[in-house]
Parts: sequence; structure tokens; C-alpha cells
Amino acid sequence: MPVEGGSSSGSASAARHPKQKRKAHSLSIRRTNSIEERPLGIQRGDMLEGQDSKLPLSLRNNLLDLFGQIEREFENLYIENLELRREIDSLNERLTGDGQTVEGGDPTKGALKTKASHSTSQLSQKLKTTYKASTSKIVSSFKATAGSRALCQLLKEYVGHRDGIWDLSITRTQPVVLGTASADHSALLWSIETGKCLLRYAGHAGSVNSIKFHPTEQMALTASGDQTAHIWRYMVQLPAPQPPPDVSAPCDDDQDSSDREEGEVDGEGPCEVPTVRLATATLKSHQGVVIAADWLVGGRQVVTASWDRAANLYEVETSELVHTLTGHDQELTHCCTHPSQRLVVTSSRDTTFRLWDFRDPSIHSVNVFQGHTDTVTSAVFTVGDNVVSGSDDRTVKVWDLKNMRSPIATIRTDSAVNRISVSANQRIIALPHDNRQVRLFDMSGARLARLPRSNRMGHRRMVCCTAWNEENQSCNLFTCGFDRQAIGWNINIPALLQEK
Repeated sequence: MPVEGGSSSGSASAARHPKQKRKAHSLSIRRTNSIEERPLGIQRGDMLEGQDSKLPLSLRNNLLDLFGQIEREFENLYIENLELRREIDSLNERLTGDGQTVEGGDPTKGALKTKASHSTSQLSQKLKTTYKASTSKIVSSFKATAGSRALCQLLKEYVGHRDGIWDLSITRTQPVVLGTASADHSALLWSIETGKCLLRYAGHAGSVNSIKFHPTEQMALTASGDQTAHIWRYMVQLPAPQPPPDVSAPCDDDQDSSDREEGEVDGEGPCEVPTVRLATATLKSHQGVVIAADWLVGGRQVVTASWDRAANLYEVETSELVHTLTGHDQELTHCCTHPSQRLVVTSSRDTTFRLWDFRDPSIHSVNVFQGHTDTVTSAVFTVGDNVVSGSDDRTVKVWDLKNMRSPIATIRTDSAVNRISVSANQRIIALPHDNRQVRLFDMSGARLARLPRSNRMGHRRMVCCTAWNEENQSCNLFTCGFDRQAIGWNINIPALLQEK
């Protein structure tokens, strides 16, 4: 989770709230939980003492757990193999014996023997095929298919931040650019086509935790660890487009680049770019880190979410505080507004998310939803009447606004889920994970694809956020992570839905 200000390189780990775990270290915390559950005398860390290794103990323990799971899977397949072989031998012996009996006392022995042999061959082939299919399952899980690479192609990498990137967003007006918010106290605007940095916003004194763009004007809204949210104007000029990168070369998805140094990135950061240092408006009412902010429909009001357990509603023109939304028992983690209605959803570490209704000026109703068992990291609206929530409990739930007593779909994953996004046209959910994976699901909970990740592409640290851009008949997905880079992907939606 984004944190308050500090040094540019250590702001995501050094300045933390004393009571809470922070997202920058949530992966290592979870990986040590399995150690704590074992008796002290047989902890995996004891097995590793005396061995010369530079890996952190938590990482080594996690690797041992993974190899243990692989070993158990192969053991089960080996036992299944032995049983199938015994069955094949038994059938062969029985059918061969039947053929020999017929041969000694029947003049039609030739035809019957041929029939018995043919039956034996069919059964043997069927059992062998079943065995081969079962043993190939675990191997296929380690490699991405060529089809998945064809569905999701790397578009561009955006490198230039000096610390982890917490959030990213796409402008809703021309020119269309990418915005990123980082723990290095800055927000950057990028050319989507060329990957060139166009503008830097340096008005915050703490980590920039979120960025959202005005629906009709060239204005950005950023939330920060300095306990403020800023509204600032920008003007950018897009550079000439460059030829697309060559992504046709094969890549080995089994390889990983986790052995690279923390923060090491390929390429160079942006050269000198125009810098904006003064905000048009500064929103100052919070008493803690402002973790997220968003524009209400129409762009005349904004909502902010903070670690002070409250969300605030402001008038953009006057910067006046209109409402303070209280009720969460712990720090807020995210807020989101409906694209066409005056609705707001806030997420919290108290395992709930709340729906605030401002459609009636005289009544501001609120509904509390308790569908998760751990921190709700984000909850977002879709173009239709749905809310999608993600959590540290490794689940994502799809809710119907008309009947939110229980989710209409539940997606179970193998890692905590961070700030999710849903494509407007195709309603595809993009899930960024703590374990560096990004997965795509439909609204019914069916898995569609996983973005490629290897030593040549993908994130090398926790993936924090995703954002869709469906302009110009194409569909692009953008991801950002704690490895200080954002990545653009071209998603082949027709092929993706056809695979489904």
C-alpha cells in the first residue's frame, strides 16, 4: 500500500503507519505466515542453516513450499501411473488368455483371436492416453502456451520513476496520454505510442498514491501521503509515433528475473521534461495519508479516501469540503465513482466496502457490504449495474447493484489482489497480483488469459494497478508495479472471447 513521504528510494518502506502492514512488504509478510504455523523444531529455516545462500529466509522457505507441492503432485501422478500400468497388464493377461482358450477348441479361432487382440489394443491405447494426459497437466502449468502470447502482446514499457508506481490512469480527453503516480513524490504523463515522458508533476511532498483525469478538461487529480489531494492542469504535445517494437521473438515463460537487483530496470529514465509544481487547488481536510481520489460524474466534485478512516467530498471550483463520509472501522484503501451516476464506493482494511448514494441531494444513503475476510483493496463500478471488489483474501467478487445481498460470481486466486479495473466495452476484469501476475476474467468468473511474464517481459515485483484503454477500435491494458515501471499490453479481444 502506498505510504507517506520520505526519501525517494525508501519512501515505500521506511515511512509506514505504526499499526498497519504496508503493501510494499505484504508479499514477504504472507510468505512467512506458513513458517509461523509449524513447530519451532521443524521450521524450514532450520533446514537451511549453514547453507551458503544470499536469498532471504522468507523467500527460501517459500521456494521450499513450492517445490514440496510439486513433489506431492508428481508423487500422486506416479502412483496413478503404477495403478494404470497394473490395470493394463491385468487386462492384457485376461484378454490374451481368452484368445488362447478359443484357439484350442473352435474352428473360428482366427477371427476370434483377431477380435480379442483388437479389443486389447483399444483398451491399452485408451489407458495409455489417459495416463499421458494426466501426467502432462503439471508440466503444462509451468509454461505459457503460444496462444496466450498471441492474445496478449507487449506494447510499450514506460520507465522513468525512481520508486514504485502505485497507480495509473488514461486521460478521457484528447490527446490521450498515460498518467502514473509513484512513491518518488511525482506523477508523470507519458505518450502511449512512443513511451516518452511528456510532463512531470512535482507538487506533492509525499508519495503520490493515485491519479485520475477530469472527464472533459485537461486536469488531473492526485492523492498523496502528504495528507492532501491536488488538482492541477496540464498541457502536452504528443511526439511523432515510432515503429512498433518487435515482440515476435519466442520467450521462455519458465525463466524469471527475480535475481535482478531491486529497482533495476531496462532502459533509461526520461530526460528533462516540463515540470508542473503548483496545483490549481489543494484539498487539505484529511488527518492522514490520502490513499485515493476520483472525480464524480460531471467533474464538478471529487471524493478522497484517507487512512484517517474517512472519505471527503469536495467542490472543485471552491475547494470547499461538502461532506465527510464516516463509518469505516479502519483505514480506507480505495475509492471509486460511478461513470454515469452520483454513486461512490469506498474500500477499507476493515474487510468491508461501502456504497454511498448522492443521487438525492437531501438523502445520502450508505450500504455496507461484508463479502470478504481480509482487506478490501479496491471496489470499482462497471458500465452496467455491477460492482467488482478485490481483496487480500485472494478473492474477487462481482455484485449486482440491484441486489447486493450476495455476490453473483466469485473468483478465487492464488495471491492477494490489488487495484483492479474493468474494461468498459467488453467488461473484462484485469487482476493485478502480489505475486507479479496479471490475470483476465469475465464477469461470470471464467478465466480468460494471463499476461505473459518472463525474463524479457512483465513485472519483476508486485503489480499494483491496472487500467484499460479502448480507444480507436483497439483494446490496450496498462499495468504498473513496485518495479518502478508501467507496461502497455495489446489485448486481442476477439481471439480472447473465441478462446473462451
